[in-house]
Amino acid sequence: MLPWSTELAGRLDHEVIDSALLRDNPLGDPHQRPIWVYTPPGYDDSPQTRYPSVYVIQGYGGQVTMWANRTPYRQPFIETADAVFASGQAPGCIVVYVDAWSRYGGSQYVDSPGTGAYHSYLCDEVVPWVDARYRTIAARASRAIAGKSSGGFGAMITPMLRPDLFGALATHAGDSLYEYCYLGEFAQAARYLREYDHDIFRWWEDFRSWVANTRPGDQTLGMVLGCSAAFSAAEDGTVQLPFDPRTGQLRPELWQRWLEWDPVRMVDRYADALRSLTAVWIDAGTKDEWFLDLGAEAFRAGLERVGVPADRVHFELFDATHMAIDYRYPLALAWLAQRLSR
Repeated sequence: MLPWSTELAGRLDHEVIDSALLRDNPLGDPHQRPIWVYTPPGYDDSPQTRYPSVYVIQGYGGQVTMWANRTPYRQPFIETADAVFASGQAPGCIVVYVDAWSRYGGSQYVDSPGTGAYHSYLCDEVVPWVDARYRTIAARASRAIAGKSSGGFGAMITPMLRPDLFGALATHAGDSLYEYCYLGEFAQAARYLREYDHDIFRWWEDFRSWVANTRPGDQTLGMVLGCSAAFSAAEDGTVQLPFDPRTGQLRPELWQRWLEWDPVRMVDRYADALRSLTAVWIDAGTKDEWFLDLGAEAFRAGLERVGVPADRVHFELFDATHMAIDYRYPLALAWLAQRLSR
């Protein structure tokens, strides 16, 4: 295993998209965003050929350059994705790596007065931008979305909200079954906030004065702050925690707003959209720290309940935690690529 980069069989373009929707967003985050677009082997040699596309979105705290991160004895997804097509495991696809980072670490790929219009950015700006510049097959049956953790959440909800755009998805340990994946985090956050007079913005001010993620609570509080900005911000953008920061008790009205974004609970509301999907990959590790294996089970059960045909769904639990499951991504990519319309 080479410890440095290798030459791709396809091509990876590093581009920038200027977003009108993210301009003047509530957090003042950049409206010019990097976007990486991969074209498969043979793309430049066959100018008449058009390709399906797979949009890849990241977990919480992720930004687009992290797709090139190299860890010992493993290749980054940029390379393992390239190998899927170079080896002939699946027919070629255009793979789009989307950046939806926010100052708080993520956007959850939803439109929110607390973070900005990231769902609309993805659907109404990124997709048309790619279709206008690359030889995609601009049809839902030829377009998929994939991600892990918060990216897996985004991959589940986006085809529900926009079935006109996305006809297939892959979710790796996607956020779901919120009573298990979030309630424990709220309790931990309430404990950590004792040091900051129960004020998450006092922590936020301090957080920016030290090396990130070097103190207990940084990751928990960052996730709680960012997800609250995405799911339960007031109309004026004020972040509202779904629990009392002193006692940890739930604030029912705000917690309900989170629950309305739980993919497991969304299944019945978006049953028609889900039944229209041609391919759904669901997987998670059996030791996932946020119990997202249970969320995966519940999401699959929901699909079965509303009548999504079993032969369109790949479901798998495997021996792993939430971390270091990037080796699953090319498996799902190959499976999707074989099922997208050409």
